[in-house]
Amino acid sequence: MKYIYILLFMFSWSVQSQQLLSGQIKIQEFESKTLIEGANLFWLNTSIGTISDKTGSFKIPMTPISNQLVISYLGFKTDTLTITKPIRLFHTLLPDNNDALDEVTLTQRRKAIQKSYFESQNIIMVSSEELLKAACCNLSESFETNPSIDVNFADALTGTKQIKMLGLSSPYLLISEENIPMVRGASQIYGLTFTPGTWIQSIQITKGAGSVVNGFESIAGQINTEIQKPSFDAPIFINAYTSVNGRQEFNAHFNTKFNEKWSAGSYVHVNQRTQKFDKNVDQFLDVPISKQINILNRWQYTDASKGWVGFASLRFLDDSKQTGSIIFDPKVHKNTTSFWGSEIETKRLDASVKIGYVFPETTYKSFGFQSAYSNHDQDSYFGLRRYEIEHKSFFTNLLFNSIISNTKNKFKTGINFSFDEYNEQVDLIDYQRRDEVVGAFFEYSYDSLDKLSLTAGIRIDSHNRLGTFITPRLHVRYNPWERSVLRASIGSGRKVANIFAENQKLFGTNRLIQVRENGGSVYGLRPEKAWNYGLSFRQGFTLFEKLGDVTVDFYRTQFEDQVVVDWEQASHIRFYNLEGSSYANSFQLEIDYVPFRNTALRLAYKNYQVKTTYGTQTLQKPLQPKQRFFANFEYRLENEEKGSQWKADWTYHFVGEQRLPTNSRDGVGFLSKSYGLLNMQITRVFSTQFEVYLGGENLGNIKQLNPIVGAENPFGTTFDTSLVYAPIFGKMFYAGLRFKLNNN
Repeated sequence: MKYIYILLFMFSWSVQSQQLLSGQIKIQEFESKTLIEGANLFWLNTSIGTISDKTGSFKIPMTPISNQLVISYLGFKTDTLTITKPIRLFHTLLPDNNDALDEVTLTQRRKAIQKSYFESQNIIMVSSEELLKAACCNLSESFETNPSIDVNFADALTGTKQIKMLGLSSPYLLISEENIPMVRGASQIYGLTFTPGTWIQSIQITKGAGSVVNGFESIAGQINTEIQKPSFDAPIFINAYTSVNGRQEFNAHFNTKFNEKWSAGSYVHVNQRTQKFDKNVDQFLDVPISKQINILNRWQYTDASKGWVGFASLRFLDDSKQTGSIIFDPKVHKNTTSFWGSEIETKRLDASVKIGYVFPETTYKSFGFQSAYSNHDQDSYFGLRRYEIEHKSFFTNLLFNSIISNTKNKFKTGINFSFDEYNEQVDLIDYQRRDEVVGAFFEYSYDSLDKLSLTAGIRIDSHNRLGTFITPRLHVRYNPWERSVLRASIGSGRKVANIFAENQKLFGTNRLIQVRENGGSVYGLRPEKAWNYGLSFRQGFTLFEKLGDVTVDFYRTQFEDQVVVDWEQASHIRFYNLEGSSYANSFQLEIDYVPFRNTALRLAYKNYQVKTTYGTQTLQKPLQPKQRFFANFEYRLENEEKGSQWKADWTYHFVGEQRLPTNSRDGVGFLSKSYGLLNMQITRVFSTQFEVYLGGENLGNIKQLNPIVGAENPFGTTFDTSLVYAPIFGKMFYAGLRFKLNNN
């Protein structure tokens, strides 16, 4: 074989000395025990502490200062244990019957989105509990209640939602699944819809340049999704969903625990939309007719006593969409000018293996291996335009963790290899290429266990098209005073622009495609390179005896080179390398507060200056609002005796004016109107096994009138479906149920 590959299953984020106390924390609710994330552990009369992770696991260094370990979780009795030597501790917290159960839900809500005061990187942890606040049918819809991610509409045909962070679209984010790059290349536009919401255990959002461990492509940040683990997921889980816009979904999880070491899970997702809607009477479908079948099988092996853990997964997806004229019949009208129509057929196969090992006697030392293969095959046409792409990808990575002298000084090092083969047909032109890259990285972390921590990393990659290059990154965290944290980061990133896969909405137009080649190695264009700089400050506060915090972020992404996507001429779309300046400035002010018992409030204001030079003018990027406002309010009402609960969530998005590129209808310099979207969901939890939910989106019935330019003549030169800045369908209501067969 030409290369020896290998990777990670990362571990050990502990703050520890040579002697380490580790274990798991559970809580007891009614007659069942549950592994709990977010339990607080600290040594009495010291500043040394930690919290349990999503599997209930924790690690904390022993200290000669104290042998009294305090374990707490809001709504449960606080326990203080005497620990005299490092052991594996398994402890269960009992409910606090002194009026504390009213606050258990409050703790879960506040922990649904976690922001650490102690991580050097600006990481936001989103749990599955947060995803249940809205109709989270897939990953692209998982960020409706998260102010760090902006959700946008891609075009007037497919109804696909696209995400942005720090003012930049998803191609500039590294979107991974369990630290394997996932939404990239051919899947860049529709890939977010290929991960069902019920499969998601948690999401980690990293603002700014991420870790060098995860590759060189994360320019603006990283979104990593953790999938449900067979050993922790319910043996049987059922979710059913229906909406007034004709969408039905069904999810089923089946998990089996064979013994203490082996578990397996099968996950099935089916969705369809068969009804035709044309509320704006432009003779085009408001939402596509669609069908998706998505099947995942995964196996898990865990031998905690010997330090081994492993996963193997296999997934198959078949996704189809039909859109265009409401009269269009593919069997009759395909490849004709009778009626304009489009079909997008995607088949995808994913396989992955992960193995991790922690040295039992020296738990600060571990290694991991990770390998994945995918085959993505999309066959599509848009009127008389054709776009086909087959993308085969292989990724593998090996990581080793250890310490330098003591556990204040840790490091990660490893190598990875990736391979991508593309075969594209764009109208009558074929594009083929093969990308190979071998990389090595080293990341050093220092943690003073008190006020200061930093993570400094560097990687070197050898790419058959980009050459050999170095990627440095640095993250620093400082706690100036109590309940405060100041972070700074700097790092570079690179990416190959897959200009057609990343801009598929251009096929829903009759614009002439022009690629201005300059001798580069991909489509005749040079690769993209940028630096990201970030500052973040968070301060906790107490107001009227209620807790809250305020966070202020500023990030700037400065491009040294970029493939410009130029829509500024009404009849053309042009691709060329940057010949001026391009940058994205992102400012965000966020406030989280608990105004009353059983409530939570989250507010955010965002301001974006995202500008690029088009020809001789530096302009705000089209369809990028300068201002956005976000508000989310939650309310919970529990019945302690029956174990039931009511949940209500309101989310409001204000979207400011957006500049539209030049077109035959609106002309030059047209600005969209600002608007606000109100969403709401009410959930009735009857027990730990069964709940139903009812919700509505866009309750103000905001609609963009006439979203399609030239709809009356779809084969004419002015036809354009890409200029979408607001909802098309209007208000939408949905309902669903969840059933879970709990572990004994």
